[in-house]
Amino acid sequence: MSEAVVADFPGRFHTEETETRKPVNGRILLSQKQLVLATDEAETRIPLSSVVDANVGSPPPAFKQFFNDTVTIAYKKSGQRRAAIIEANGQNVEKFKTVFFKVAIGGQTVLVKHPAKRGGRITDASDRKMKLGLKRGQLDLKGNDETVTIDLGGVIDFGREQRDIGGKTRPTLSVDHSEAGTTLTTLITLPNGRKLNLLGRYVRLEYSDIMEDLEEIEVGEEEVETLVSLYSAGGSAELGMLVTGDINETRAIVDKLKEKELVEDGDSGLALTAKGQVIVNQKIESVNA
Repeated sequence: MSEAVVADFPGRFHTEETETRKPVNGRILLSQKQLVLATDEAETRIPLSSVVDANVGSPPPAFKQFFNDTVTIAYKKSGQRRAAIIEANGQNVEKFKTVFFKVAIGGQTVLVKHPAKRGGRITDASDRKMKLGLKRGQLDLKGNDETVTIDLGGVIDFGREQRDIGGKTRPTLSVDHSEAGTTLTTLITLPNGRKLNLLGRYVRLEYSDIMEDLEEIEVGEEEVETLVSLYSAGGSAELGMLVTGDINETRAIVDKLKEKELVEDGDSGLALTAKGQVIVNQKIESVNA
């Protein structure tokens, strides 16, 4: 590989060129232009411009008996959709995921409307061109005189929509996320659908990780009531505004919520964290269902 390598680690993989379904041992190398899966006998080169999707976790059903945690890269070759399944030890797969998406779509010029909504209300924000940056669990949108940071741990909902942005209707990623107790909606569109798909996949993977973390958090009825009260107060409030009984009991509940990283101290008193916002949304959805 003539260009600079940004990732290089040993692992197991399967590609269309592999003669059997069993994975082979080799090296995984990633540059700014291509992914190379190499053994002593052969190598598979996948231009990043041909990649249409990437997924992390369980391999396709036909390969589950051979692999555990994997990254599956879908790409086009000669008009046909193909897949490369990659497995590595330790944290290499997780690190590779972040680096792969950063190389595949990082640095792209995107059209952004932020915030398109604030607290559910449409704003008069203008469309502007910005540079997309990816960090672990974070999107950075950089313009001439501003940087918009979206903490992916604060994503509440997202989806692909058709929106008027940049003077025409375009496929757009709409991201609802929590910031300082307020829900903001950010619209992002990339120059082509393939890269927009990859951005959507990255957000989905990070969102799934957050949901898995939340499944491990146990929240009692009184704690849920406190979270909902904080939400009803606009996402942040002084402790005294939440007290309906004994203040010491309420303070004890708030301390538990802080330990679980569901509330935090903000500029205007207590504030919902991104995780707390998600739990409140889930509670509201279950009531309205």
